[in-house]
Amino acid sequence: MVFKIPLAWLQLVRNRIRSLVAVAGIGFIVILMFMQLGFQDALYSSATQVHRNLQGDLFLVSSQYKSLTAIQSFFRTRLYQALGFDGVESVSPIYLGFAKFKNPENGEKYSIYVIGFEPGRPIMNMPEVEKNIDKIKVPDVVLFDRNSRPEFGPVAQKFVQENTEQILEIFPFDSLRGYRVRVGGLFGLGPSFGVDGNLIVSDTTFLRIFPNSRPSEMIDVGVISLQPGANPQKVKAELRSNLPDDVKLFTHQEFIDFEKEYWATRTPIGFILNLMLSMASVVGIVIVYQILYSNISTQLVAYATLKAIGYENNYLLNVVFQQAFILSVLGYIPGFFISIFLYDFAMEATKLPIMMSTQNAVIVFISTILMCMTSGALAINKLRSTDPADIF
Repeated sequence: MVFKIPLAWLQLVRNRIRSLVAVAGIGFIVILMFMQLGFQDALYSSATQVHRNLQGDLFLVSSQYKSLTAIQSFFRTRLYQALGFDGVESVSPIYLGFAKFKNPENGEKYSIYVIGFEPGRPIMNMPEVEKNIDKIKVPDVVLFDRNSRPEFGPVAQKFVQENTEQILEIFPFDSLRGYRVRVGGLFGLGPSFGVDGNLIVSDTTFLRIFPNSRPSEMIDVGVISLQPGANPQKVKAELRSNLPDDVKLFTHQEFIDFEKEYWATRTPIGFILNLMLSMASVVGIVIVYQILYSNISTQLVAYATLKAIGYENNYLLNVVFQQAFILSVLGYIPGFFISIFLYDFAMEATKLPIMMSTQNAVIVFISTILMCMTSGALAINKLRSTDPADIF
């Protein structure tokens, strides 16, 4: 056993250039896998960040609901009907919409996501929002997302430095006439693949910004809070059996999972990320296979000699698998550290939550080992069929 590991190692270091190329190739594949997983996690995390920060036990949406950015409204009366059921303590409507935000520096307009709710019933579980909730009770005062993309201008920086309310102009998509609002505070939510920036406003201000977009009785999400001790699944089943079919209900986790599934299976970006992750694995298998096959070919006489003096196929195959394992570890280490740097760079550039996680580190490490072992299993066919008599 002591002899096996040095043999695998010595064969790799005998040709340092080829081994370094192999490690570089595997490291590149490791980086690709990390980046794909990082972007995939960022996609799901950013798409569900509003959901995760909502305070509520059940959520009522339109039966046509697809995702939080594909807005589908329903009648507010459906939400208030839920108040008549046992276990329901309170309800809160949420208004959602996209508007054009005018950059105060250069006048360019960019799409921004507007979230409106009743300030007397705060439904965002965010300390900064709770701290500034009284400010949006004043009409035409908004909270600006400090983590919005830089295209919106230095709104957050100016607010922090000058500590004064800035006048901003917002344009509904169905109107050329802008609506003026004041920045009363900041919060940190961040962009997603479908949203570049966010504003939080009161329901009154929301309806002033979008006067013609919808009737006031139409809402986008209904937040239902239950009484202490109430069973969410039981209350959900009762509401589902009594409310009309033009709405559907989710628990908090179901609401998050539905959004993740939408982005994973029903959008091009989700499909592309999954496809590229699979392609990276296939390319990695091919690269490592070529390296191991070439190494076996150049060492064929040595392997044949070992066979001739009595070493069995299993011993030689074990050497190849050890080489595959060594290459996987050596390729993973630089790939891991380079990926951390690229994560930080991408997060700074996109404002998306692209971060290294223990789960992804373990997944990529195991995938790298399996990828190299699969390549080794394919490459040993030549070794298995080697006959010492043919070589000599």
